[in-house]
Amino acid sequence: MLFSNFLLAGNTSTIQNVFQKIDDIIWGPPLLILLVGTGIYLTLRLKLLQVFKLPLALKYVFGKDEEAQNDDAHGDVSSFGALCTALSATIGTGNIVGVATAVKAGGPGALFWMWIAAFFGMATKYAEGVLAIKYREVDENGQMCGGPMYYIQNGLGMKWLAKLFALFGVGVAFFGIGTFGQVNSIAAAAQNFNIPKIATAVVITALVALVTLGGIKRISKVSEAIVPFMAVAYIIGAVIVLACNFRAIPQALGLIITSAFNPKAVGGAIAGVTVSVALRNGIARGVFSNESGLGSAPIAAAAAKTNFPARQGLISMTGTFFDTILICTMTGLVIVLTSGSTGVFEVGATIEGAGLTSAAFEIGLPIATIGKYIVNIGLVFFAFTTILGWNYYGEKCMQYLCGTKSIMPYRIIYIVLVAIGPFLPLELIFIIADIVNGCMAFPNLVGLIGLRKVVIKETEDYFNSLENEKLGNKEYDLA
Repeated sequence: MLFSNFLLAGNTSTIQNVFQKIDDIIWGPPLLILLVGTGIYLTLRLKLLQVFKLPLALKYVFGKDEEAQNDDAHGDVSSFGALCTALSATIGTGNIVGVATAVKAGGPGALFWMWIAAFFGMATKYAEGVLAIKYREVDENGQMCGGPMYYIQNGLGMKWLAKLFALFGVGVAFFGIGTFGQVNSIAAAAQNFNIPKIATAVVITALVALVTLGGIKRISKVSEAIVPFMAVAYIIGAVIVLACNFRAIPQALGLIITSAFNPKAVGGAIAGVTVSVALRNGIARGVFSNESGLGSAPIAAAAAKTNFPARQGLISMTGTFFDTILICTMTGLVIVLTSGSTGVFEVGATIEGAGLTSAAFEIGLPIATIGKYIVNIGLVFFAFTTILGWNYYGEKCMQYLCGTKSIMPYRIIYIVLVAIGPFLPLELIFIIADIVNGCMAFPNLVGLIGLRKVVIKETEDYFNSLENEKLGNKEYDLA
């Protein structure tokens, strides 16, 4: 409670200004160039893999996972289970609150830069998945351990940088994406149904404790049950809004693209918004949502039952596609379509976060109250599974730093921080999350660049083997 009391007792605006200055430094040109530049480089060297191999990747996701049933395949959960665990951590408040925050702070153009970051981020996420399987290890409990700390240490031989990543990873789990932002949003959604914060804190804390104390297998099972359901339900709601307002879609898309390069195209209604502000908010919130380049997803990917790094890389990259290209886009379009009614672009507009997305859905749907339920119930599920996924990420980072004996103390601290989350200011939470996210991304991106040749070789070897297998089958058929 000390951290919560410190933030609440002090001058919130002063504290927020200090964190904002730190955030501006971390998310300055160096990180933005490194983040997008890594994605561009991998996209070119992998020959637009995220475009040409996306159908194969989707086939692996939705098809029968024969490899998971193979006794020779190493891992703790199925590839689909690993993806759902990763998606549980990425499909969260970033899709509802993060998009709304980005559009409010950076204008509609922020959504365009979110798309750019996601497109190149798919190549980055692919590389993370490849390296996760390539360099994973088995711990003393017989479970798989992997992620940036292992491929930085085992691939680059830079143990100090691996430890730095793990330290930042614990920070993101404790103070960033994992706890405060998610449970705060759940509490805000619950208040729309007259449920007090204290009640929300108690219930969510109890549920999180029940699931997370069961480890990766329980988290994976819960994620496999909730993630597909919540994603489909939310997408259906967004599709209905877009269908009801389909005539305005071309204009909304035009506004998004135009304001990405000329924020004043909105009519000068957003004070202080420049191209750099739109770009920064789009990329930062995109990373908050899909986590490409952050280094979190490969921690879950390492647990997948597979012997082929490139195969898991393809499955991992669909996470960014589902999260940002699909779900964030729908949220952003709904907000921009209804912006005239919500007043989001008016100077001094107070509506923000989940309230903005909820208002957009209520305006866009024929029956307003349905929108309220879609957004707020969806937000609860999205945020809850993100809490579960990030518990696992932070746990593996803590285990790397301090060994398996640190797992239970870590889980207890994590659960306590979940209980604190509802009582912190939302905007400050997102600033803190941006800071720790940026710190975590730096070591991971260094690892990806340093091991780029490994990623390229694994990719070439895998697709060559698929081609040879295809040719072998044809020869057998002819015989």
